[in-house]
Amino acid sequence: MKYEDFIDLKHKPKDEIVALFRIEPAKGFSMKDASSRVASESSCGTWSNLIHAPKRIEKLKAKVFEINGNFVKISYPIELFEEGSLPNLLSGIAGNIFGMKAVKNLRLMDVEFPKEYLKYFRGATFGFKAIKEIFKKKEGPIVASVPKPKVGYTSEEHAKIGYLLWRNGLDCIKDDENLSSQKFNRFEKRVRLLAKYREKAERETGEVKDAFINVTAPTLKEMERRIKLIHDYGFRYFMLDVVVSGFTAVQTATEIAHDFKMAIHGHRAMHAAFTRNEKHGISFLFLAKLMRIAGIDNLHIGTVIGKLEGKKEEVLATKELVTQEEVDEIKNLRLHQKWYHIKPILPVASGGLHPGILPELFDIYGTTNIIIQVGGGIYGHPLGIEAGARAVMQAIEAYKNGISLEEHAKKYKELKVALKVWGRRKPK
Repeated sequence: MKYEDFIDLKHKPKDEIVALFRIEPAKGFSMKDASSRVASESSCGTWSNLIHAPKRIEKLKAKVFEINGNFVKISYPIELFEEGSLPNLLSGIAGNIFGMKAVKNLRLMDVEFPKEYLKYFRGATFGFKAIKEIFKKKEGPIVASVPKPKVGYTSEEHAKIGYLLWRNGLDCIKDDENLSSQKFNRFEKRVRLLAKYREKAERETGEVKDAFINVTAPTLKEMERRIKLIHDYGFRYFMLDVVVSGFTAVQTATEIAHDFKMAIHGHRAMHAAFTRNEKHGISFLFLAKLMRIAGIDNLHIGTVIGKLEGKKEEVLATKELVTQEEVDEIKNLRLHQKWYHIKPILPVASGGLHPGILPELFDIYGTTNIIIQVGGGIYGHPLGIEAGARAVMQAIEAYKNGISLEEHAKKYKELKVALKVWGRRKPK
């Protein structure tokens, strides 16, 4: 087969996987040259004409069916891919193609999946329902915090901080992405002590408390052991670094979560290594879509206003993608997607938040189905950790009641001090 055999601008996809790429051809190659090579390499083609090939290969070809400037749509027959396997899917549509000489830059923007492909995935155990079924709350936000500095505390110090947060209104304490089982804070001890203080906080407050404890591990076997240990101590959640762990680990973790009736908090550490460059790599929007398919219940997607990079248009498009039952196409950014049985999941906003900018965050996200994480905006409070936690809860209360933070701060010194220190400043 020749490369040009993978272009059919009259093709109308039906029950196929459709990918949207941004392609910048290398010098000496046209858009048709580059896009046909992407379609060939990501499906069943090669650089030379084959003397022997199975007849079915004609039905397995990917097809470039639309070229619009640098943006290209390619369709893939679902028979190309193993059922229920994201690693296999990505080996094709996000595999060798990024290293091809015919492309100077290549970016996978989004992929639309038909019902026939999605039916092999179970999706999240809880998704939105975690708010009511785990935390026993009518609505969000779920409020969490990572002890800062992100690593350095002993297991005892970490657990005691959790207790201070829990008893002052927060729902969850969270491990940060690079805390797993270091010498100064072993996983098993951290889990045991957190369970002890969680039970104490629940007795004192009458509220459900939980923890996003990081089960990221060097092997699948160890990851499974850590999940079971968390489950045995009565936690309903666990956390996984979804990118560094890989898609096999993510899909394994979601199967365990379904078996144990647990929810998964997905941390996106390392994503920007391949999502940040607007010309090359994979969009974060598409990564978020994969996590919803795989079965993650919560996923960090950005804040727009915090310390981490993220354009408002893409963050909002991603928020819609993970929270709605169906989304429309946004030209050159997102494809249409109907989700069928795959549950909506909870977006997580974190990175540089403090009480003064929570109203602006809630204007973007709403408060009903969201998890927020506040770190430095608690631990940097001049009156201490507990005052920092209370200031966050006071800011949320003010927003929900339609009261300005400044007016609410007249009643609460914790919020008043937070506003004096940070005001409405957006961290960089």
